[in-house]
Amino acid sequence: MAIPDILAGMATTGRWGPVQVGAGWDEVTAAFGEPWDAGARGEPGRWPRLYAYGDLELTVCRCQRVGSPICVQTWRDVIELPSTVPGRSQAFPAHLTHRDVVDALDRAGCPWEPCAGLTFGSQCALTATPSGATFTFEIPDDGEPVLNVMGLTGARHDCPPRAGAPSG
Repeated sequence: MAIPDILAGMATTGRWGPVQVGAGWDEVTAAFGEPWDAGARGEPGRWPRLYAYGDLELTVCRCQRVGSPICVQTWRDVIELPSTVPGRSQAFPAHLTHRDVVDALDRAGCPWEPCAGLTFGSQCALTATPSGATFTFEIPDDGEPVLNVMGLTGARHDCPPRAGAPSG
């Protein structure tokens, strides 16, 4: 499958394999293995934490659920995503144009609209309405806008209270 169609599928369903906002971290690691890269947001030992499987980046909160946002970085020369074989990856050509993305969304029957809030200066964006996925493009001085990142936000969830933590 071509990367524009994969991204359109994610925009339609709000997921890539087991990865979706609210998914259990155990489900993700069972399907994809341990993350290839890990980093913390904020202070070390604090939550949420940022993990990556190549160019698929996701946050995990302290309750071990995938949080928001989930991003696919597309600004590199090659887009690398996890395969269904744990620890393996799939590589795709990058430099997707606005037309590539719109055509893939239309083929998938995924309605979209311009995203005015993220359109300014040298960038423009569109939002896929089924999932709220946002595609943000860099506008070069000459030529068609090129996809920089695709992000899924999804619904937030409430973590259960920590044992011994005060309520209210």
